[in-house]
Amino acid sequence: MSVKEQFIENVKEGKVLTHKCTSCGLLHLSNVYYCEKCGSKGFEDSILAGVGSIATYTIITVAPAGFEKYTPYAFVILQLDDTNLRISGFMSGITTPADLPVGTRAKIVDFDERGIIIEKQ
Repeated sequence: MSVKEQFIENVKEGKVLTHKCTSCGLLHLSNVYYCEKCGSKGFEDSILAGVGSIATYTIITVAPAGFEKYTPYAFVILQLDDTNLRISGFMSGITTPADLPVGTRAKIVDFDERGIIIEKQ
């Protein structure tokens, strides 16, 4: 199974596949060759709970081609708990900023043609 396939399978279970530097412990979302902190080439897989707080978002009311049936929605950035990592995804039904204050608790719940699906906790 490819890294992409492993990542998607974990997301469908509400988890995030990361790569942890075996030298300094820094977590990376992408498949990297060198640690951005210490330069090490050693990594191990680390699975995180896909839970955190909304760091920022954009509400989409006029969607690009192929996404019209999902509007309105928010493209959100989720700050994963207890990490330096942020991950982006889609949250349905968000029409105004009052619907999604920054800091709202949220979780990854699925992956589909839009990408990562995030819901409020």
